[in-house]
Amino acid sequence: MSSISALANVHLAGQFGDHEGKNENNLLRISEKKNLLIVQIVQYKVSTVSLENISIDGLKLKNEPLSVTNNNDTRILWNGPKNWLLVSSKKDLITNIFQNFKENDFAVTDLSHSRAIIEIEGQDVKEVLKKGCPFNFNTLEKNNSINSTYNGIAFTVDMISNNPDKVRLFALRSFGESLYHSITDASLEFGYYSKL
Repeated sequence: MSSISALANVHLAGQFGDHEGKNENNLLRISEKKNLLIVQIVQYKVSTVSLENISIDGLKLKNEPLSVTNNNDTRILWNGPKNWLLVSSKKDLITNIFQNFKENDFAVTDLSHSRAIIEIEGQDVKEVLKKGCPFNFNTLEKNNSINSTYNGIAFTVDMISNNPDKVRLFALRSFGESLYHSITDASLEFGYYSKL
């Protein structure tokens, strides 16, 4: 089954906002990420299983606030105590996850079709995020993630790189279009381009 884009009705290709006369490399780049495996993994409080013995795509689950473990295909975001969000381009990992995380110790939920993912890249990414979120983005570094709100919409931020800044924003699919409008409105001042 192929996924239907959460932003198909609003995401347009082109240049927008204050882009005239600017080098395209200095504009923000906004895109939708699609066809990724997204799985929430929660370890039950009564579980005594050690996380040291479990890995997914060669990655361990770190129970440290803000932490992200990653390789070229997979990112595992700390989402809360004993709570992680796995994002991967390898869709077949779901089988491995269900085999390694027994239902007596973990709740595993496939969220792949329930999230909208917006990726923003450029030198003004943090300025855009500051416009709608109370978090101090000056402290956010590469391979950190946070949960917060943007103009009242609950979202997760995954800081992928910081040269240039690049983040992925995850929101419930039903709020995807609203988050997209909020992000693109905040980006008009800097100028941005988007591609399909």
